[in-house]
Parts: sequence; C-alpha cells; structure tokens
Amino acid sequence: MKNTEKSNSRKKDRKGSTSGSKSDSGASASVSKFKAKTPVEKRADHLNSIVKTAFASFLGVVAGMMAYFMLGSALETKWYAILTIIAILAYYAQRLILPLIKIDPKDFGIKDWLYVEFLVIDFCLVTWTLMLN
Repeated sequence: MKNTEKSNSRKKDRKGSTSGSKSDSGASASVSKFKAKTPVEKRADHLNSIVKTAFASFLGVVAGMMAYFMLGSALETKWYAILTIIAILAYYAQRLILPLIKIDPKDFGIKDWLYVEFLVIDFCLVTWTLMLN
C-alpha cells in the first residue's frame, strides 16, 4: 500500500513539474519569436511569393525550349547530367536576376531554393516532353 502511494505521488510530481515549465517556456518563446504581420506586409509577402513562383516557372519553360532546340531527343546524352546542368544554371541565373526584380535571394532558405529549383526542373521536363510529342 505504501508503494502505490509513493508511485502516485511521484507521478503527480512529474506531471506538475513538467507541465508548468513546458507551457511557460513555450508561450514566452512563441511570443518573442514571431511578430504579427500587418495586412500590408502580408500582401507584400504574398506578391513576392507569386513573383518567385512565376519567375521559376518561366525559367523552366525557357530551359525546356532550349533543351529541345539544342538537344532534340537527347538519346546520346545522359538525362541526369542535363537536369543537373539545368539546375545549376537556373540557380545562378536566379541569383543574378532576382535582385533586378527587387527580390533579395539572400532571404531564401534551403526550403525556398529547393522549391524554386523543383519548379524549374519540373517545368523544363514538361515543356521538353510536350515539344517532343
């Protein structure tokens, strides 16, 4: 009987000590980390994301057309080498061109770069495939 009382009191202590510290630190961390955006800031961020997406898509279509006109069906070339070259060229093209349209590429995280590079490769492949048919 004493053992069960001790185990119950230990459980209560654990629950009380951990739940209070987690909620306090989580609440203060979330308040200090994130600042509420104004509607103007939200609109500007949304417009920037649309421009990033549209530019990456346009770059992919241009890359697909160039691949078609320069390589044709590219039966003698390794497909993964072509896609790697396109991805590298698109990365450097975006690093040079995005500042001209007032988007700072230094603000891009790894997730953003992976997203826009995926769009370039995807649109390149789709365009190239449609032109081959």
